[in-house]
Amino acid sequence: MLDDELPLQCMYRWERERPEHIFLTQPFGGGNVRNWTWSQAAAEVRRMAACLRSQGWEPGTRVAILSRNCAWWIMADLAIWMAGYVTVPVYPSLKPQSIRQILEHSGAKGCFIGPTDEKETAGSGIPEGVLTIRFPNVPANGGLTWEKALEAAPPIRDSLTRSAEDLATIIYTSGTTGAPKGVMHSFAAFRFDAKCLTELLGATDQGRALSYLPLAHIVERAGMEMPALLLGSRIFFTEGIETFLADLHRARPTIFLSVPRLLLKFQQGVFEKVPKKKLDKLLRLPIIDRYTKRRILRQLGLNTVVHAACGAAPLPTEILLWYRNLGLDLAEGYGMTETLITHLPKPGYVRPGYVGAALEGVEVKLGENNELLVKSPMNMLGYYNDPQTTRDAFTPDGFFRTGDVVQLDPDGQIKIIGRLKEQFKTSKGKYVIPAPIESRLMAHPDVEACCLMGAGHPNPFAIVLVAPEARRRCTSLEDWKSLEHSLQTLMDQVNARLDPHERVQFIAIADGPWTVSNGFMTPTLKIKRTVLENRYQSLVDNWERTNCPVVWESAPQPHATH
Repeated sequence: MLDDELPLQCMYRWERERPEHIFLTQPFGGGNVRNWTWSQAAAEVRRMAACLRSQGWEPGTRVAILSRNCAWWIMADLAIWMAGYVTVPVYPSLKPQSIRQILEHSGAKGCFIGPTDEKETAGSGIPEGVLTIRFPNVPANGGLTWEKALEAAPPIRDSLTRSAEDLATIIYTSGTTGAPKGVMHSFAAFRFDAKCLTELLGATDQGRALSYLPLAHIVERAGMEMPALLLGSRIFFTEGIETFLADLHRARPTIFLSVPRLLLKFQQGVFEKVPKKKLDKLLRLPIIDRYTKRRILRQLGLNTVVHAACGAAPLPTEILLWYRNLGLDLAEGYGMTETLITHLPKPGYVRPGYVGAALEGVEVKLGENNELLVKSPMNMLGYYNDPQTTRDAFTPDGFFRTGDVVQLDPDGQIKIIGRLKEQFKTSKGKYVIPAPIESRLMAHPDVEACCLMGAGHPNPFAIVLVAPEARRRCTSLEDWKSLEHSLQTLMDQVNARLDPHERVQFIAIADGPWTVSNGFMTPTLKIKRTVLENRYQSLVDNWERTNCPVVWESAPQPHATH
């Protein structure tokens, strides 16, 4: 592969060849937007790189970005690279102590700060002595502002390049099972993934993407930012959940990336306007069917999408099929922070329940207990400052141990069964893998999240979180009983397909919420099993004694608005 396809070199190319084409579109208040052409964005990158270089830091110094996605995030990333440094993205949903842990572990000497979920408190996680530069979309509370930093030094005129094998970034894992680990990736890994994905999908420079999944996560970084840089395509941003639909309609994306929890919320929003039973009936009427589907996609802002992909966690097959039935070309992909995106179905080859075959240049094989092992040019360089964990992560012949139990079909397509570390043993001495069972229970239109537990118990049981919309709908005890009945019916249907030791003993409806802020979910919206188990363990004995198929953490009340 050519060095001029590396991310930084791509910016120079579009700065030269497409100076007046719009690269970034950033909304700011009241429906206003600001656009940057490639020429304008590159000019700010050059000035910001000069400011960073003027600090006199040694090459390879780590510089963090703590912000929700925005145009300045992308420009800061490019400026860090142009200055000869390494980007450390930080999730904007993290608490101050977690931010401090990442910045101290990485040894970051600078940190760009933009909007975060913690708002006022996030900045308190910045260690003393770290240079801060605030994006224009946050108040200037100390440190440099973006505008002042642009004036700090003359712009770098030369198109300084970085080697393909240089360290580009340290991406910290989301901490599902413990302290986050710093995953090191080279520029070459990013180039390889962008090339594979764009060639597989036939993507062009006319593509449009709405960037809203955290850029601190591998899905957005490798699946959106890098392909846009390679192709010279356009990136739109959103101000937040309040303006998301308007931002989506403005972007009219051709590529749409999501995660299961968000796709579930979009679906539940549709059911709020048109109850599922009524919608199912409409979709069975030939005359109304096509019009209804087009209208739903248009209202969701997804009617222009050519390719949609979901990753980060298993997507219930029923939800995948629901979207595909509407006409959205939705597929599941697979990747890890340590491997980038390694699996995605070819267009026209989507098999529900599977994440596709390995991309070209990616080798896979099965290890002990059907663990997926992966080797490719995208494998991480290692965990930052952790050589022993790095050695343990690879087989002697260089395959990364993913920790995922999979089914590998003869044509190369894989189905993710679950995580090795998540399986638990019941009191009957049998192992249960929770992910497939959770996925089936998540098919219920009112279930927002699900966690299967049961280590040391006769049978597993499920803790579920009911969507706020469903709770608002339940205005009488009869409504709650109807919800209970529908959950019991689903549980019976799921159990009929399971081995005896896997069958769900009961479903417990939790009060909730489970959020990133209260520590029940990771920044990538995956549940933290250990935290949830600790939270509900004291209630399990009482739940088991009731011998009821559906139980509640708190008794339901009419007109509940939890």
